[in-house]
Amino acid sequence: MIQRVRTRFAPSPTGFLHVGSIRTALFDWLFTRHNGGAFILRIEDTDATRKVGGAVGAILDDLRWLGLDWDEGPEVGGKYGPYIQSQRLEMYREATRRLVAQGAAYNCYCSQERLEVLRAEQIKNKRPPGYDRRCRNLAEAERAQKEKEGITPVVRLKTPLEGQTTVHDIIWGDVVFKNSIIEDLVLLKSDGYPTYHLANVVDDHDMQITHVIRAEEWMSSTPCHILLYNALGYEIPKFAHLPMLLGKDRSKLGKRHGSVSILQFRELGYLPETMINFLALLGWSLDDKTEVMTCEDLVKNFSLERVSKTAAIFDHEKLKWMNGVYIRKLSHDDFARQSLPFLEKGLPNEVKRPLSISYVRQVLPLVQERARLLMEVPELTEYFFTDQLNYDSQLLLGKDMTAELTVWALRVAKERLEKQVSFDAASLELMLRPLAGELKLKAGQLFGALRTAVSGRTATPPLFQMMAVLGKECTLARIDDALRRLAGM
Repeated sequence: MIQRVRTRFAPSPTGFLHVGSIRTALFDWLFTRHNGGAFILRIEDTDATRKVGGAVGAILDDLRWLGLDWDEGPEVGGKYGPYIQSQRLEMYREATRRLVAQGAAYNCYCSQERLEVLRAEQIKNKRPPGYDRRCRNLAEAERAQKEKEGITPVVRLKTPLEGQTTVHDIIWGDVVFKNSIIEDLVLLKSDGYPTYHLANVVDDHDMQITHVIRAEEWMSSTPCHILLYNALGYEIPKFAHLPMLLGKDRSKLGKRHGSVSILQFRELGYLPETMINFLALLGWSLDDKTEVMTCEDLVKNFSLERVSKTAAIFDHEKLKWMNGVYIRKLSHDDFARQSLPFLEKGLPNEVKRPLSISYVRQVLPLVQERARLLMEVPELTEYFFTDQLNYDSQLLLGKDMTAELTVWALRVAKERLEKQVSFDAASLELMLRPLAGELKLKAGQLFGALRTAVSGRTATPPLFQMMAVLGKECTLARIDDALRRLAGM
């Protein structure tokens, strides 16, 4: 085993990446980058029944979007390939031949039907379900008969029936398992494909992985893996099992808690920087107060020793808050560039496409402080792009304002605006702010009526900046529309 840190992320192409898997990939990546090691991407595609077309491409795309680059793996290469398990089948078969020959594994001829009946009986009798080792000590004649019948066996690990196996874990310390409760797990299926248990051990050895960082749910399988390492004469890597991810109801994080795949978060308009920061704090912390950290800060400070044993709570509201923080950190140009696809998709169909990027750059700084998701940007800015406003005319009537008073205020304001030569925010404020006093109105009463007239809303970006971006012609047309609405009340 080489001394340089080598970690791997080994997803299965069975669908979109769950945030739990991405959290594992991130911790692998941060630990590797902190230690100047190599991060390997390996595709575990040996379960042919669960493979989803296009999933490999989606996995690579998600990792690239997050900035989790890999040093070896698909599309990158490396001297320990191939990095797709379905291209490594002969290695697994050779390992099982070795294990059977030395008595560390055995052929099992039990049918699926027998195993299902066995499991049902065990559950009925309130016994732990598991294989009863029926084929473990078959006589040679019995094995020959099974072969003669054309039964293709699976290969099972011959787990010691006595003693114990200790998992030395960086996070959990020493975890001891009695061998008597470790099942004789299947290593090679009857179709010639390996199970995870065999494939990950063979691959981690061949790829010289020094640290296996994975979810806590794999802890119970680790003693089996250690037995395999020993039986094959492999050096055992260091293990770190990450705490579970839970929803706010403290049940395992799933679809009922909201978005759980990276693709869903991308489509909602979360930034990759947000996802990296937020996921890094699910089970790890720098201290008891720091929440917003750059990727560079995370790499500099990350260590497995600071990973908690306590399950981490995935709080969607906190994630949304953090995304708002990162959106406000964007330059105006970056915010416009990243929001543009959401505007093109989310604005009403009647809005002319393609959108003017120069106009978008004028509009978006006005809502950047309010946006928490890029998906919210079309709704926040719709009135900047539509010709007709659709709103309840009652919104035009502010506190202590009658229809007659509002009409009068808007007419005077329109007359002054028509004469306005400069239509920038500063000039508009210089003219309109004294007008409120002149009309014996509070500023909020005049500005509220104008705000609703030009936007159809009662809460908007600063009024004068909004009017300046909409322009003189649009502003006057919308005041005229508001006056028509008030005339009909």
